[in-house]
Amino acid sequence: MSHLQKTIKNPIYFKGVGLHTGENVNICLKPSEFNTGIKFKRIDVESTKSIIEANYKNVSSAILCTKIQNSHGISVTTVEHLMAAFYLEGVDNVIIEIDGSEVPIMDGSAFDFVEAIKAHGTEEQKCSKRFIKVLKKVEIKDGLKHISIEPFAKDLKIDFEIVYKNPLIRTRKKEFILSNSDLTSIYNSRTFCLYEDIQQIQNLGLGKGGSLENAIVVKENKILNDNGLRNRDEFVSHKILDCLGDLMLSGYRVFGHIKTSQGGHQLTNDLLKKFLSDNSNWQFTSLDEQKVEQKDSEYISPIAVNA
Repeated sequence: MSHLQKTIKNPIYFKGVGLHTGENVNICLKPSEFNTGIKFKRIDVESTKSIIEANYKNVSSAILCTKIQNSHGISVTTVEHLMAAFYLEGVDNVIIEIDGSEVPIMDGSAFDFVEAIKAHGTEEQKCSKRFIKVLKKVEIKDGLKHISIEPFAKDLKIDFEIVYKNPLIRTRKKEFILSNSDLTSIYNSRTFCLYEDIQQIQNLGLGKGGSLENAIVVKENKILNDNGLRNRDEFVSHKILDCLGDLMLSGYRVFGHIKTSQGGHQLTNDLLKKFLSDNSNWQFTSLDEQKVEQKDSEYISPIAVNA
């Protein structure tokens, strides 16, 4: 991982369908200056209201996907796979122009985003990266669900457990360490759902663009997709991908150890809010573990740093 911040070298274009809206969407990733962070720009709305900062404080909903919204009520949903691609590829600063309200789901994973960033390339910027170093453990429990974050030296570790009654998915665990894990198996893992849950999802007004082309569907002990799974841990690996995308909404990469059982978008966002709200839980640091001073005792978003 580079000591310096990164952006993309050239614009990158994507088009596809929104998983939940069913709308056809076009997006363009564009290079951005250092310390500007990740920002979405809705080009289909009035320009004075179009910018949405990709920040955990702007999460307005975390049901089945992560939705961010600005003070004008303009939103973008299902941002997690694209945000995970930025995390994995070390991209700190980029602006995403989008002509709709949902990031296209592509194949249900972050594969297309990651491969396009790799193909187009990134470039280092003349400003050091800052990392969030965990100083003490913070935990959230919600019945049988729980998530925690605790100190871990100079790397990110995620221990993720999923628990399903479904006989095919069952209980699965995976340990992920950013510096030495197989990243391809993470970003290539697709979203999934149970066949019996599809009607309920549609009753919520979601899943309008879902198909076997962009999601794994499990019916009892059978996978309905013709080619089955891409890897044996695809279910839990996709959950780790989601977690990475939601962590990227902190605005920085994290040196810490996350443990979760039955976690998801809401738990990760709740953890970020609790963890970052108390500056005794964390500090900014550099890649060589040198402490980086803050301007004040509050969490500083990437955009605020440049203000």
